[in-house]
Amino acid sequence: MTSKHIHVLLYILATSLVLALIAGFTLTRPYVYHAAVINPPLPVTDFTLQTANNESFRLSDARGKIVLLFFGYTNCPDVCPTTLATFKQVYEKLGNNAQKVRFVMVTADPERDTPEKVAAYAALFNPEFIGLSGNLTDLEPIWKELGVFVEKQDSNSAAGYLVSHTASVYVIDQSGNLLMTFAYGTNALDMADDLTQLLKQSH
Repeated sequence: MTSKHIHVLLYILATSLVLALIAGFTLTRPYVYHAAVINPPLPVTDFTLQTANNESFRLSDARGKIVLLFFGYTNCPDVCPTTLATFKQVYEKLGNNAQKVRFVMVTADPERDTPEKVAAYAALFNPEFIGLSGNLTDLEPIWKELGVFVEKQDSNSAAGYLVSHTASVYVIDQSGNLLMTFAYGTNALDMADDLTQLLKQSH
């Protein structure tokens, strides 16, 4: 074997080693969540709110599933329909795993949003989505615990007043703990990837 052949062989071996190291690093690199992770997770006080047909939803009934929770209202001109449209895409991207997730909208406008109205609004995006309402006595402790900002604002729009509210999506794990939050505008693929990773870890 000539000196030239030896150099070529060494080059091939060195290149193969570098590629193997890169592949190994990629496979062992810990997953980085797109959401803001809360560590340690915070237990969420159980609550019960109303949905359509005089039915109720209790947070503890969703134990064993991940809950995606956001606060909005049916007259919302931008944030809420955008978030629900993203939820719809996330549901589709999760495939069979979507059955392990509950997609929930809680009203920030109980004065106008009856349980039936919120439920129908959420169902426009996906019949599996859960829309919830209640009176202020029911809602305010939930808003306070999760740090949700809600404030009515006068408007000259046909919809009447607007409601300024926190636009984040809260991720509650299978044990009922607040695990992470998605900032408004997080795309569906990133959300689906994070949820898929969480479901993998739960096995």
